[in-house]
Amino acid sequence: MAITTKTKRDFPLDRIRNIGIIAHIDAGKTTTTERILFYTGRTYKIGDIDEGTTTTDWMEQERERGITIVSAAITTFWTPKEGPFAGQETRVNIIDTPGHVDFTAEVERSLRVLDGGVIVLDSASGVQSQTETVWRQANKYKVPLIAFSNKMDVVGADFLATIKSARDRLGANALAYNLPIGKENDFTGIVDLLTKKAYIWPARNASSTSNASRSDADWQSDAGGEGDQTGALFHETEIPADMVDLVESQREKLVEEISGTDDVLMEKYIGGEEISVEELKKALRKAVINNEIVPVMAGSSLRNKGVQPMLDGVVEFLPSPQDLNEVIGENPRTGEQEIRKADPKEPLSALAFKIQVDPHVGKLTFLRVYSGTLKSGSYLYNSSKQIKERVGRLMLMHANDREEIEEAYAGEIVAAVGLKDTVTGNTTCDESSPIILESISFPEPVISLAIEPKTKSDQEKLGFALARLSEEDPTFRVKTDQDTGQTIISGMGELQLEILVDRMKREFKVEANVGQPQVAYKETITQTATGEGKYIRQTGGRGQYGHCFLRIEPLPRGQGREFVSEIVGGTIPREFIGPIEKGVIEKEDTGILAGYPVTDIKVAVYDGSFHDVDSSEMSFKIAGSLGLSDAAAKAQMV
Repeated sequence: MAITTKTKRDFPLDRIRNIGIIAHIDAGKTTTTERILFYTGRTYKIGDIDEGTTTTDWMEQERERGITIVSAAITTFWTPKEGPFAGQETRVNIIDTPGHVDFTAEVERSLRVLDGGVIVLDSASGVQSQTETVWRQANKYKVPLIAFSNKMDVVGADFLATIKSARDRLGANALAYNLPIGKENDFTGIVDLLTKKAYIWPARNASSTSNASRSDADWQSDAGGEGDQTGALFHETEIPADMVDLVESQREKLVEEISGTDDVLMEKYIGGEEISVEELKKALRKAVINNEIVPVMAGSSLRNKGVQPMLDGVVEFLPSPQDLNEVIGENPRTGEQEIRKADPKEPLSALAFKIQVDPHVGKLTFLRVYSGTLKSGSYLYNSSKQIKERVGRLMLMHANDREEIEEAYAGEIVAAVGLKDTVTGNTTCDESSPIILESISFPEPVISLAIEPKTKSDQEKLGFALARLSEEDPTFRVKTDQDTGQTIISGMGELQLEILVDRMKREFKVEANVGQPQVAYKETITQTATGEGKYIRQTGGRGQYGHCFLRIEPLPRGQGREFVSEIVGGTIPREFIGPIEKGVIEKEDTGILAGYPVTDIKVAVYDGSFHDVDSSEMSFKIAGSLGLSDAAAKAQMV
């Protein structure tokens, strides 16, 4: 794990993009992210999932399984060559999120702090089940999106059908921003609908036979340089003759939709006036930020085609932190609404959205800074817990590499070392200007397993490992079953729990056995009933006398047990009510119907009698037990 240090990092706020890559599993998120990192110069070799060389999938479990498990944050830079942002270097903070449903919490907390996103679609499959899930999550936080229709090179790829799928299943106003030139093996490039420029990526590693048979001279001529297999080199060409009509019709549809979001452009459009590309792009940017349009771009990340235009789209159409509304929170002291602007001069406000345990530096707390300036070595106020904490170090994260910085500004995503008590969803701020931001909600676990250590030495480490892992993943819960004594772990699916157990073994050196939890059978009643408990023994001398009437009622599931006294007038002295309750509890513990504990029951003692000499605590305890048995026999026990 590499560490580099910079004393200061100050980048213009309007040239920052905080984006996420979201999609259904196997749509090509990580492959797309790896191409972005390569083309922006962050990496010098294209990472490959099959070879386990990806930058963002850095965990051993991710590389072994070929899937993304945790969201990885990485910072890179991109300078568009054309358009309104031409020549302006833009800092792009990327979070590559998992696509598997078991890790949906990673997507949830990432989208909470992002300004925009790229939703990757499979051009052959269209919208899939998890695509719908991540779309709903993005809508929940009103995250502006552009779409990348990936895998245009695979059999069955259909760009326009993919757009229709997005419109029908997601309800998105998805519109073609460019069109693919060819498809499947013949996919070679794209046509930009607004500029009406065509771009070709000649690549030897494509599966097209005609491309593979070209000479080096052909490649140098086409690519404008040395033979290129990476897709870094591409060139402008004429729009294919058989696509001219399609380009015109799709452009007209795009222009009409863009104009419909802007009054000035609508007047021009209706009046038949020419609308410039600059005007259209400006209006489209506004429409994307307002969640009115989702522009769709074609490409194939695996074949290294179409990624650079999508990167241009990230810069041109997705918002910077200052494009969005001010963040709104609540003053914990007054209860009044607080507003923070994305300005380094404003009071500090930041949200902790992820916890990660690093073997080298310990606990890393990922923060999205919404306003103000966060300094390394400073104290900040956790308004959610009302405690002060010290920031030991600040870092920009590049997957598992770190770049130390001294300050973080509004709009940035950083990792802090030293925040011992801050957890996911907590707000950190200036103590003099407290604010609590909207937290992050997570779904409840749906599957549980029992876990136990293999050895005594593992027993000591198991609790620590489980605590650390549950701190990282809010959907991972740990509890001890009060009935069976087993340690129960719960999560969103079998894969999630399997990987967490594997992490315990590798990272915490804990060996554990995992299995199905023991079933803790319970008894309860389904009807209200009354019963009498009478315990009388007279054998000469002092005897035993305990007598009570009980009423039992079923409680809602999960409410447990309840005991109340309704005795008035002293029919049973107060000192004997406690023994009656003890007798009832003992009987509830041992069971009535089949020997299992009784639960979800309310017991009320409402009448009875006593003897001045013979009554005792023991006699009323036995009477309470007998009274419960008598009432339960009439209450339809299950």
